[in-house]
Amino acid sequence: MDIIPIAFDSLGTRSMATYIEAGDVKILIDPAVSLAPSRFKLPPHPMELKRQEEHWQKIVEYGRASDVIIVTHYHYDHHNPSFPSLYDNKIVFIKDPKNNINKSQSERAGFFIPLIEKVARKIIISDGTTHRIKNAKIRFSPPVFHGTNQRLGFVTEVSITDSETFLFTSDVEGPALKNQMDFILEEHPRIVFCDGPMTYMLGYRYSYNNFNLAKENLKKIIEKTGVSKLVLDHHLTRDINWRDKIADVFDTGVKRNCDVLSAAGFIGLNDNLLEARRRELYGNKKNINKGD
Repeated sequence: MDIIPIAFDSLGTRSMATYIEAGDVKILIDPAVSLAPSRFKLPPHPMELKRQEEHWQKIVEYGRASDVIIVTHYHYDHHNPSFPSLYDNKIVFIKDPKNNINKSQSERAGFFIPLIEKVARKIIISDGTTHRIKNAKIRFSPPVFHGTNQRLGFVTEVSITDSETFLFTSDVEGPALKNQMDFILEEHPRIVFCDGPMTYMLGYRYSYNNFNLAKENLKKIIEKTGVSKLVLDHHLTRDINWRDKIADVFDTGVKRNCDVLSAAGFIGLNDNLLEARRRELYGNKKNINKGD
């Protein structure tokens, strides 16, 4: 199984776009990319805008090569309604647009789905289902909270199995909740791409209690599943000090022979946390003027 993180927060943009080759099946998960419209009361830096365009072009490239596209929910860093041709002749698995969904995501789904219905080979509601395409098994969790409550709606987690199992949590912001964990523990994945706890909003949008639960659950994933690579990214890597805040998870990984990594680290790169560094970037006049 080949797994390629295309665009992630540790690579410089808000995204979890991931490409997987599972045997003969080519799969793209959450093909979209966005930027925080304001961080530290600053708009996206030119470096971020450039990286966003680079990442989108890679998403289009991998999308054209894919047989299957998965959309785990309807936030704009996970789906792009402005480019429906990406779904041309694809099998598309989508989050249920009518059940277990909040008003905002329902409205976005209502706009997006008619666009891709015109071009997709087949559209399948994914929530809680299992499918076999050639030699790959694709399993979806029942809908789970985007984060720790239903304010931002629901997402589906995804596991893909051929010779080994890869698991993609989507936006669980932790995971801090039992039903988010249940699916992960059931699948016994070897590689996990996990949306980590939202520490950059710790204490006001993300509670210390949920943070502690998330850390204990991440350690449990390492201890109970036999995972060899645990990739933590997205909401977590919007925090420049994310590694220090989950030091005990890294310690558990060392003890259990599990690599705890960012998506950047998974492909051998250093973190490039452009959003978290936005104040620094704007403080550098050279970067402001040249955008590089």
